[in-house]
Amino acid sequence: MLNPISAEQLVDVGAEKKKKMIAGIDQGELVDPKLLADPDSCFCEFNGVHIHHKIFDTESQTQSMLQSHTVSHQIKKLGYPMILLHGFGASVFSWKQVMKPLAEVAGSKVLAFDRPAFGLTSRVNLSKHPSSETEDTKPLNAYSMAFSVLATLHFIKLLNAEKVILIGYVYIRYSVLPSGFVFSEASSSFQQRKHSAGSLVAVNTYFEAPERVAALILVAPAIFAPLTAPKIVKENQSRNDNQRKEDSSIRKNPILGLYKMLSKITKYIAEAITQMMKWTVDILNSLYRKFLSAILRSSLAIMLVRMAIDKFGTSAVRSAWYDPKQVSEHVLSGYTRPLRTKDWDRALVEYTAAMLLDEEYKTKTPLSKRLNEISCPVLIVTGDTDRIVPSWNAERLSRVIPGASFKVIKQCGHLPHEEKVEEFISIVENFLRNLFDQIDKDSLKAY
Repeated sequence: MLNPISAEQLVDVGAEKKKKMIAGIDQGELVDPKLLADPDSCFCEFNGVHIHHKIFDTESQTQSMLQSHTVSHQIKKLGYPMILLHGFGASVFSWKQVMKPLAEVAGSKVLAFDRPAFGLTSRVNLSKHPSSETEDTKPLNAYSMAFSVLATLHFIKLLNAEKVILIGYVYIRYSVLPSGFVFSEASSSFQQRKHSAGSLVAVNTYFEAPERVAALILVAPAIFAPLTAPKIVKENQSRNDNQRKEDSSIRKNPILGLYKMLSKITKYIAEAITQMMKWTVDILNSLYRKFLSAILRSSLAIMLVRMAIDKFGTSAVRSAWYDPKQVSEHVLSGYTRPLRTKDWDRALVEYTAAMLLDEEYKTKTPLSKRLNEISCPVLIVTGDTDRIVPSWNAERLSRVIPGASFKVIKQCGHLPHEEKVEEFISIVENFLRNLFDQIDKDSLKAY
């Protein structure tokens, strides 16, 4: 005869089941991402990663759709495909409502893909790489900014396009530091780090291959903008004048010349000491990075990531809207579905590690100092009540990028392409119409 289950046992069973739930998703039944794909999902392999993407093509739609009265004939002639780049915690799902309208206003294909660590793109286990690999033979980190940029260029080739329009946005994220502190992607100190938000991928792709980017559309971009645009100061003439005055003074006063020489010797000694200090700091920094890397990839970091997603995941989605009550269960399920994929938590840890330890982009000129070099048309769109990336930062960014257009959508939060679809599409269509007019004028000048 079976013993009856006690109340204490029922409580234990309930507690155990609760432990397996993250943001309402059962963690005991994780599957391969491809098993969660939609009928219109596509996968392609790039550098060992199976990237999930979707393509909306106006040419494959019915004739009635192509003849929609809401789309101007001129915009259709533009013909530039679009690539949509999501932010942290999002996926192709975030673009679901706008892919068709964007394809109509652009008169071309629109492609959106899930970057590694997000959506239904395969999770790469970096720990399986052989330890004997050197820096030259080690595969490109799938969670790095460099990979996202190269993947974007790969999709440009896949579309067989000479140029594309890149649309990117940044979404709130909660990252876990080794100390266990959780911080938001919108914090000013964090913005100065190299992270893989959609807007940053778009801008970095532009700098990697400006000839392949027809225009940039940045939605609520969390790109750190300087207070003023960088200025080029010409000082060669004044330096030559100062040198001539100094030579004349030394000829008249030899003691002054001796003093100048001793000053230079002191300067060289100081520079040598500074260089030695720099080498010491580099060694210590290398040791710190190794320690940080080990901590970030530990089981403790995975546990903290799971706790952060469970605690802040769905609430972060709601906070991104002007009216959190308007966020439906369908939207929430779309954002949490990737939590059903195997190794999603380890992938987020690897992503965070790549963000903090990104050596390649650390050695490059800071993005904030290159924004004034952007020469393609740029549209910046933001919501007036964005709680994640303040609209004033987007406005400041628009002042730094030459000729950038800046649009604010009223009563809108951080995700205008989800919350205010019609207004967002209208703004993009007007931007594309102006882009077409400019291209048309340039073509006439060429003749």
